[in-house]
Amino acid sequence: MSQFKDRVALPPADAQKTNLTCHFCIVGCGYHAYTWDADREGGRAPHQNALGLDFRKQLPPFATIMTPAMTNVLTDKNGKRKAVMIVPDKACVVNQGLSSTRGGKMASYFYNADGLAKERLLHPRVYYGDQWMDTSWDYASQVYGGMVKKILDEDGPDEIAVAMFDHGGAGGGFENTWGTGKLIFTGIQTPTVRIHNRPAYNSECFGNRDMGIFELNNSYEDAELADVIWSIGNNPYENQTNYFLVHWLPNLQGGTVDKKKKMFPGEPVGPGKFIFVDPRRNPSISICEDLAKDQVLHLAINPGSDGALFNGLLTYIVDQGWINKDFIANHTEGFEAAVKANAMSLDECSRITGVPVAQIKQAAEWSYKPKAPGKQPRTMHAFEKGIIWGNNNYVTEQAIGAVVVATHNVGSRRGTGWVRMGGHQEGYTRPPYPEPKSRYPAADFPIPRHDKLIEVDTYLINGKGKMMTFWACNTFQTTNNAQALREAVIRRSQIVKQAMGQARGATPKEMVDVIYKATQKGGLFVGMMDIYPTMIAEAAHVMFPGALPGEMNHTSMNGERRLRLSEKFIDPPGEALPDCLIAARIANTIRVMYEAEGNAKMAKRFEGFEWTTPEDAFNDGFRQVGRPGAPKIDSEGYATGYMATYALLRKAGNNGVQMPIKQVDGDKLLGSPTLYPDDKFDTPNGKIQVFPAKWDGWLKQAAEVKAKYKFWINNGRFNEVWQSWYNNQYDPFIMDRYPMAVIQMNPADMATLGVKPTDVVEIYNDYGTTMAMAYPEPTIKPNQSFVVFGAPKGVVGSVVTTATDVHFLEYHKGTWADIRRVGSMPDWQRTVSTKSRMYGV
Repeated sequence: MSQFKDRVALPPADAQKTNLTCHFCIVGCGYHAYTWDADREGGRAPHQNALGLDFRKQLPPFATIMTPAMTNVLTDKNGKRKAVMIVPDKACVVNQGLSSTRGGKMASYFYNADGLAKERLLHPRVYYGDQWMDTSWDYASQVYGGMVKKILDEDGPDEIAVAMFDHGGAGGGFENTWGTGKLIFTGIQTPTVRIHNRPAYNSECFGNRDMGIFELNNSYEDAELADVIWSIGNNPYENQTNYFLVHWLPNLQGGTVDKKKKMFPGEPVGPGKFIFVDPRRNPSISICEDLAKDQVLHLAINPGSDGALFNGLLTYIVDQGWINKDFIANHTEGFEAAVKANAMSLDECSRITGVPVAQIKQAAEWSYKPKAPGKQPRTMHAFEKGIIWGNNNYVTEQAIGAVVVATHNVGSRRGTGWVRMGGHQEGYTRPPYPEPKSRYPAADFPIPRHDKLIEVDTYLINGKGKMMTFWACNTFQTTNNAQALREAVIRRSQIVKQAMGQARGATPKEMVDVIYKATQKGGLFVGMMDIYPTMIAEAAHVMFPGALPGEMNHTSMNGERRLRLSEKFIDPPGEALPDCLIAARIANTIRVMYEAEGNAKMAKRFEGFEWTTPEDAFNDGFRQVGRPGAPKIDSEGYATGYMATYALLRKAGNNGVQMPIKQVDGDKLLGSPTLYPDDKFDTPNGKIQVFPAKWDGWLKQAAEVKAKYKFWINNGRFNEVWQSWYNNQYDPFIMDRYPMAVIQMNPADMATLGVKPTDVVEIYNDYGTTMAMAYPEPTIKPNQSFVVFGAPKGVVGSVVTTATDVHFLEYHKGTWADIRRVGSMPDWQRTVSTKSRMYGV
């Protein structure tokens, strides 16, 4: 039953108003959080409510967005009850007053003992005896920190494995990436680390970065200015909703033509054209075709053939002369060699990709053929998980990059950009990754770049490591080869649980000895930092409760490098802490242990965590980058991040500042709309390095299951759910509609298998098995399917192969499996809708 009522209390005129960036996707929509004494409320007259709106009469359309889901009643540590309303900020240039279905429910996901987030972790917990027990921070820190110290002393840092976030938004942010990074890379110094959504400590965009191009290099405004936008392996309506609605669609509908005329005088302009590269017709495509069908081109490629498509395009546009020879000559190196290596005829390109030659030519003419003498189209290339989690990530990115560079569609020209669309917001500031002595697993061929990495899941599955920490991530639900990972970690963790359960009257130090002996017998000690007891809890031995933006002061940057401060307006529930302060507690615990032994050298590694607030961590990390005397720090804030103070960011509000920051003018931060305005790129000589990116087929493990099983098992997000469903799984609004993972299938395939809508099916291959609810979708091609990602019931990663590129970027989109009907669910037949999610249907 829904917790929401049909009445919304208005904030009184004196309600506290703070800035809050959305917790969820990379767009980072701006919101205002209003808080006030829960025993009061505002009046309907404009002077009686903090919104300044006249509710005595019907408001004009879109005057505000305000729903019961945007409200809650929270309790501070002093016991005071506060009403909260979180509404979109109309003055924010990112969302301009729009809210997404995710961000519009933020208020609901703050802790209320009777609310959707009632399962939040409130205290540290330890697995004691045979059950979970709340415990003190001191006890939990001494057990966890004691195990870190024991392993460092006895075995060295490689035996301590970690999976952790690297992003902004909820579960991330510059304060928290610094706190965790300083603990793990400077203190513990372990190389056995993976990032939340990939199996090693690598980049999703090594291909871009090695060319000298950071993947977030333009502004959202550039989508309004482009002649053509490519959406490659991306579904922007469901994944970057308000970027799509506010900045893409007006271009398609001709609403930005006047802006183009003003910015590009003397240049032919008109409504934008969109080209989608995706094997399936996703909701974004259906919306665009419904609005302006003649301006939309859908290249429905065969799964994983993106690299071949762009090699064919490169060859064709070079032959046609639709390239910028001056830019190539002055700002690139290696272009001619790449053209030769990547050469592919349109006929071969069509054969591999399944895209007709006529469509490939049409896409090229729209995007690269001069629109007037000396006037190249301004074409923006946006990509996301279809490439990042696609076939041979590194090579595919560089195949796309060669086309982008050939036509000068990155750098100084507005209305362009070669950009990833993004998942989470960004917020990376950490010490350099301490590379291992050698790669694991070892490669049987030379790897010229990024060769020293550890594939952590394989490391654990193979019985290595004595300790594993899952920090603000849930790889049990989100990694590839997930079933094998779960089985190995749970099995090994049980050895430790059995030993802990047999301990009697053990002090923290004695418990550490018990745990360590169990790890010598193949056991794995598991720690977890999160806001909920996720699926990881089945394996964990200690859990630490984290905090959300709004429960802490928190900085992140969005997909156009826009830095904002989300201001604290409520205390974290119970004894939960920001992740940076959890890291500080652990570091200080370990430091004291080493000081007690007189080991000054090891104690020094854990110094510098005397933080009491997230701002202390922000100043210690983000604002020290490149400063005199500071150690090397890898940061998305660049060397001018020190200019950003909390005070200046509060003043900047939800519009913040686009990094890199140029200067401070009085109390105003001045930023950079684009990253390479002078066409000087991130290489020693400032020139883009273009690499050969020859099409080489499908990755081995993917090709093997492709040959053996019938159905392509694609996966991705639905608009309503976010990542691992960590909030959504407690929300009836979501779970009543999607009680388990959904698999969209062609109705003819369903009929052949005897499957009806809402039936449960099993999906299985050599790597694992999972289940999903059948959902007919006529636009899905025969023998293809689409499974919603990250569901707590029905983990699609269980059937995803171990295929990765040379830098351990998984081919998460590339698995094939068989499907069989399990049975029907009469309740779901009555209550669950399987209406098509496409527009115009």
